Amino acid sequence: MKRLKGRVAVVTGASRGIGRAIALRLAAEGALVAVHYGTRNDAAEETVAAIHASGGQAFTVGAEFESLDGVERFLQGLDKELNRRTGMNQFDILVNNAGIGTSPSFEATSEDEFDLLFAINVKAPFFIVQKSLERIRDGGRIVNISSGVTRIAYPHIMAYNLTKGAINTFTLHLAQLLGPRGITVNSVMPGIVDTDINASWLHTPEGRKYAADMSALGRIGEPSDIADIVAFAVSPDSRWITGQMIDATGGSHL
Repeated sequence: MKRLKGRVAVVTGASRGIGRAIALRLAAEGALVAVHYGTRNDAAEETVAAIHASGGQAFTVGAEFESLDGVERFLQGLDKELNRRTGMNQFDILVNNAGIGTSPSFEATSEDEFDLLFAINVKAPFFIVQKSLERIRDGGRIVNISSGVTRIAYPHIMAYNLTKGAINTFTLHLAQLLGPRGITVNSVMPGIVDTDINASWLHTPEGRKYAADMSALGRIGEPSDIADIVAFAVSPDSRWITGQMIDATGGSHL
């Protein structure tokens, strides 16, 4: 049985990596998926093509999130596409996945780099939700993709870590705010995952051993590992879980 049949899901940053895996998984569960991308339209179209090839439904919406103008363009594009397909602009599931995946060292981070990280990783999801309160149906699901760095110290990417701490705080308070509407809000916190962002160092014998040794399960995380957790968090089965930070690191640094 497809648990998300008849639901509409919006996944930001879904053209590749973890976001792409989430989009594929939710579509496989029956959801109509809005595949957001920043600059990689080609990759987003590949994600949609893969969903269609598997019998699912999806479409792309492009916008960069460096400013509120980008958030507005995203929502306008989303409204247009949803109205064309469903006759309304409402949706059931929002996965805030788009983000910058790393940062310079604490000593080297500039103000512009700091501001860009917070604009994309924190400001954008904050205002996407704020401006979508009438778009998200009662009983819906919001999942914010955070990181294991909120419980494991990695001071060499300090500015990035701060953004994920902010996302966890956002999750907690948003869950309380939206609870009366039956909307659950949770964070999923991946550890090291085998994506193209990590490929430069992870695809070496030393890198693979380093990453695998961190996990109690003795292997590197895959995008599908995270997508399966998100699929649970947006399903009817998760109805009694909200305001939680779900560790998805494979037991790293226990």
